[in-house]
Amino acid sequence: MTMSDTPAVSVQQLQKRYGSTVAVADVSFQVEPGQIYGVLGPNGAGKTTTLHCICTLLRPDAGQVEVCGIPVQQNPRAVREKLGFVAQEVALDKVLTGRELLQLQADIYHMPRSLAQERIAAVLQLLGLTDRADERTGTYSGGLRKRLDLAAGLLHQPQVLVLDEPTVGLDIQSRLAIWDCLRQLKEMGITVLLSSHYLEEIDLLADRVAIIDRGRVIAEGTPEELKARVGGERITVKLQEFAPAELAQRGAELLGSLPFVQQVLINSAQGNALNLVVKKEAGEDPLGSIRAYLQEHGLEVFSSSQSRPSLDDVYLAATGQTLLDAELAAAEAIVGKKKK
Repeated sequence: MTMSDTPAVSVQQLQKRYGSTVAVADVSFQVEPGQIYGVLGPNGAGKTTTLHCICTLLRPDAGQVEVCGIPVQQNPRAVREKLGFVAQEVALDKVLTGRELLQLQADIYHMPRSLAQERIAAVLQLLGLTDRADERTGTYSGGLRKRLDLAAGLLHQPQVLVLDEPTVGLDIQSRLAIWDCLRQLKEMGITVLLSSHYLEEIDLLADRVAIIDRGRVIAEGTPEELKARVGGERITVKLQEFAPAELAQRGAELLGSLPFVQQVLINSAQGNALNLVVKKEAGEDPLGSIRAYLQEHGLEVFSSSQSRPSLDDVYLAATGQTLLDAELAAAEAIVGKKKK
């Protein structure tokens, strides 16, 4: 498959509302041919709405979306010929075998029977499903069902494959199998647009990533670029296993006064732990300096850890909360709406 100078996907100032609810406020990014491009964010951030607009399933309220240079709003039929889409929820007919389901998909695409058989054999082999192809899908595990869904999305040989949370709810073995398949697709020259709220998934797979929060892109670049922008080291300090808010606030004020501490945030999801970003000039043992400083002021450290910046730190620096905090807040909002 040859590469093109035309972006595989171009999203410019995308906006989408559901009544008075703003799902996508302002999203822009560009995916080059042959890339694995990650869209990272918590549930409710606008990831699925953005993908649905790209895949012609929703009409944007504003902005411009193109796939392989084709405007989505003006020519959705031509765009669908370029795209494969795998939704988050897997919906398979449990009575059909894997092979029969793929044949049904081929019939929907009006493929000649000989071509369909050739492509079905190819995607079954690619996804490691050949040995289970003639068993009913009702007997498949969640991981096998997701792989079959992915096979169906690849059957018509799309130039761009769009995946919405492809490994959510899967065990680690199934997730690793999906990751290996996505790497193979990249080697074949297929562009993959992947949404996820799994940090390690995006960090391991994506060439570039857009981090979305509340319908806006808050950071974009390669994973390494984004982590480098945070700078320094990430340190987590717990004053108690579940520290009272007043104690955590006092610790945050003390540590915020240190010249080498770039940022201090109280992480309620971790028992009011203190999440710090320290500057590179902090010295060889910033963690030791922090522990000693707190002890000088009468605060004992229950536990502490030090690591290099992660994509979660990028999100933390941009929003003031971790992805886990955002997930919990979204879940609480949903529960609150249901109670009303």
